[in-house]
Amino acid sequence: MKTRIIFSLLILPLAALSFSCQHLAGGAGVLAQVAGAAGVIDQNTANAITRSTDAISKAAEDITPEQEYYIGRAVAANILSRYRVWNGNPQLTAYVNKICNAIVINSPRPELYNGYHVVILDSNEINAFATPGGHILITRGLIGSAKSEDALAGVIAHEIAHIQLQHSIKSIKTSRITQALLVTGASAAGAATGMNVNELTDVFNESVGDIVSTMVNNGYSQTQEFDADNTALSLLAATGYNPSGLIEMLRELRKTSQNSSSGFGKTHPTPAQRITNAEKTISRYNVRNTGTYRQARFAENSRI
Repeated sequence: MKTRIIFSLLILPLAALSFSCQHLAGGAGVLAQVAGAAGVIDQNTANAITRSTDAISKAAEDITPEQEYYIGRAVAANILSRYRVWNGNPQLTAYVNKICNAIVINSPRPELYNGYHVVILDSNEINAFATPGGHILITRGLIGSAKSEDALAGVIAHEIAHIQLQHSIKSIKTSRITQALLVTGASAAGAATGMNVNELTDVFNESVGDIVSTMVNNGYSQTQEFDADNTALSLLAATGYNPSGLIEMLRELRKTSQNSSSGFGKTHPTPAQRITNAEKTISRYNVRNTGTYRQARFAENSRI
């Protein structure tokens, strides 16, 4: 019994090293099976260790651009189960996609597996979402709050920044690792108590659904929101938009969504906090203000 405990204590840390070297996880699993066959540990313990190392190895895997796109589609589908797509003005939908494309072409990551796509959600709520793989969803309420093309571009640039900084993917990887550790701890406990090892990985397999819910209901962290704003300023300047368009939009949001328990008020730092953060870095961008040239175009295309 003492030998089995010592072996388990040695093998599980080896499995944990798979965060930096995935191949160790497979080796730990093989070693566990050899030990089980030799009678050093019982087969239930060997299976538990193998299942744990598999979970950790899976957590350490990179997410490919194609996987990122299909994860994004799943997230977008979840959002569209709560909101309807608004097709009341196809010209406006085309307009916001042109703004998006202009920003993306001038960005560090202009190409994705299936490109960038913007849709308008039929809601007066002031909100926007960005999913992995290039899906951007903006409510009518948010578009209606914009007073200029530069302000609207600020919203779109912020969502593009979330995608290009891979905030959703980082959240998924963090959740993967958390779930893998839960599986590892539960597997060790299950081996000692005779639990069914297959039941111990259910939480890991269901993690994507939990991630989708977290992204939609809770939004990104405050640090990620500030990083997205800072990146948006850079994207706006590179495209020829006035970066202050983002601050202009945040000032409008401060008027309409302060103390709101839904939309941006639920999933973002307060507009005042974001304005303070953006004002710290906006002086880096010396862009000529050409917004007046776009105002007629904005008035023509932005009807809700």
